[in-house]
Amino acid sequence: VQLVESGGGLVQAGGSLRLSCAASGSTFSINAMGWYRQAPGKQRELVAAITTGGSTTNYADSVKGRFTISTISRDNAKNTVYLQMNSLKPEDTAVYYCNAQGVRIGVHWGQGTQVTVSS
Repeated sequence: VQLVESGGGLVQAGGSLRLSCAASGSTFSINAMGWYRQAPGKQRELVAAITTGGSTTNYADSVKGRFTISTISRDNAKNTVYLQMNSLKPEDTAVYYCNAQGVRIGVHWGQGTQVTVSS
């Protein structure tokens, strides 16, 4: 499974960004996808996750009500997961990583995309 992220950047506090992650390869074996983030000097943490059918989502308490995760599965064996981030805060600044996992494929990570929120 290969994961390609896009959509990071610099935004002012209160602004919005939308992250995208396109999965290719053995996407039919993906059970869930998600977004994690890692700020300097901190551990990587879960931001949001979603099952590939879209039936179950999970959010970190710090982003509930501000971030929305969604997914699209395509017949050409590509899955895409989005993270709509609204009302961004300086503490949301981090490198955001896309994650895909499944029983048959294990855990896969994207290369990361920087999100910087200025105050």
